[in-house]
Amino acid sequence: MTGTTAGPVRVMVVDDHPMWRDAVARDLDAAGFEVIATAGDGPQAVRRAKATAPQVLVLDLNLPGMPGVQVCKELVGLQPGLRVLVLSASGEHADVLEAVKSGATGYLLKSASTEELVDAVRRTAVGDPVFTPGLAGLVLGEYRRLASEPAPAAPDEPKAPQLTERETEVLRLVAKGLSYKQIAERLVISHRTVQNHVQNTLGKLQLHNRVELVRYAIERGLDDA
Repeated sequence: MTGTTAGPVRVMVVDDHPMWRDAVARDLDAAGFEVIATAGDGPQAVRRAKATAPQVLVLDLNLPGMPGVQVCKELVGLQPGLRVLVLSASGEHADVLEAVKSGATGYLLKSASTEELVDAVRRTAVGDPVFTPGLAGLVLGEYRRLASEPAPAAPDEPKAPQLTERETEVLRLVAKGLSYKQIAERLVISHRTVQNHVQNTLGKLQLHNRVELVRYAIERGLDDA
């Protein structure tokens, strides 16, 4: 097995859908990986990863309790040797970039074949960046854009929080009074994805609830956009 140690690569699979999680674990076990743990929500993933120290974390983004990007941030910071391969149904640019910024080594769509998944885990284990075709160019383009930007403002200059396009889109619809279910239907995304965007926005803006969020949006005219 390819890896930095003599034995099989230790893998942990995190997904809130039991059948999918078990299928991925079986496929990886059959390919020769040592699947040392699985988890079905964010807090459980953090606890079990700390206890078992996997080399590769195969991670879904939409998790109960804690978003996948937060799981990634916490574990990569605590376990420098850990590498994260996101396995998600979402190919949205904002999700891909957020995952990479959170420390993920690679990003694979759930439409990938078993062979592609196995190859991606092998390559992730040795530190190779692995992306579903089309997403690698997106990430490289973002890095080039960031590299060409002017130096950041001095610390004493206040800077407005930077929301992603999708977070801003969700914020506009929240300000218009739409429910999370209505927003999900309008944007053709899951209810949980809407919740994750709202939670991320609350954190960035240092707000505490939906009422404060709506007030923020209305003050900036987003309800009229």
